[in-house]
Amino acid sequence: MKQLSSSQIRFHYLIPNRLDEEYGCTVSTVGMQVISADEDYPSKQHPTGYMFDPSRGRILQEYQLVYIVDGRGEFVNDTGRREVVKGSLILLRPGRWHSYKPHRNSGWTEYFIGFSGVMADSVVERLFAGEEQVYNIGLNRELVDLYQQSIEVASLARPASQQLLCGVVMHMLGMVNFFVRNNAHSVDRLAQVIEQAKAIMQERVSSNINLEELASQLNVSYSWFRKIFRDYTGHAPAHYFMLMKLRRAQYLLANTQESIKEIAYVLGFKSTEHFFVTFKRVTGFTPNVYRKLSLPDKS
Repeated sequence: MKQLSSSQIRFHYLIPNRLDEEYGCTVSTVGMQVISADEDYPSKQHPTGYMFDPSRGRILQEYQLVYIVDGRGEFVNDTGRREVVKGSLILLRPGRWHSYKPHRNSGWTEYFIGFSGVMADSVVERLFAGEEQVYNIGLNRELVDLYQQSIEVASLARPASQQLLCGVVMHMLGMVNFFVRNNAHSVDRLAQVIEQAKAIMQERVSSNINLEELASQLNVSYSWFRKIFRDYTGHAPAHYFMLMKLRRAQYLLANTQESIKEIAYVLGFKSTEHFFVTFKRVTGFTPNVYRKLSLPDKS
């Protein structure tokens, strides 16, 4: 492991072993640097594999999360140019050309962590499936703490540090996904529409609902409603409504003496058989088994 540090710059470059790679996630670099106004970027202290000329850009073979906590600059990729401000997070993707740098008159302070592996591929693909690479998530003390924790773990180079670092990376990705989805939706009408739709679904969970009529009631087109509902919740409206019914069914099975036939009828399933099939497909248990497992242990 190569370590570089000063009051303005602190890097760790790690060399994972074969067992680390088999884990499915490895961390190759972690650090922070303060770039003052009029200072050259990037620092000449970086190893060759991480040095680049911002005027020409580069292509990495790993992911990096670069968090800007002070200053401002710009990010460029093959889709265009983006302004980077305090609170921006840059998700660098392997195999994608990019360039970024702070403005000369402001500089910036950045934290970064580089990682790769099949686990990383799977998580990034699921949480950040689009082409976006710059997210304005604002300043978050907990995320900065995770970067600082990673720097400290990397500095010790103890056994199993790779697995701990990868756990921190997964935590970071989950946090960023949470910030992106909630910050992006909480201040506009989209959140209001979806939350209102969810409330109406909850009110009608014991019956059935026409989703096109629901969209009309919310004064939006059904195609738009279906798309933004899936983007917001991760589920199509019909599937989300079905999950609501099944959560209610789980409660009734565990807390009442109503028969399975009665529960199926109350929740508006086509038939008891339809309820059985749907419940087992989603929960992995038949209603009978779920009720038995939910009973208090009398032993």
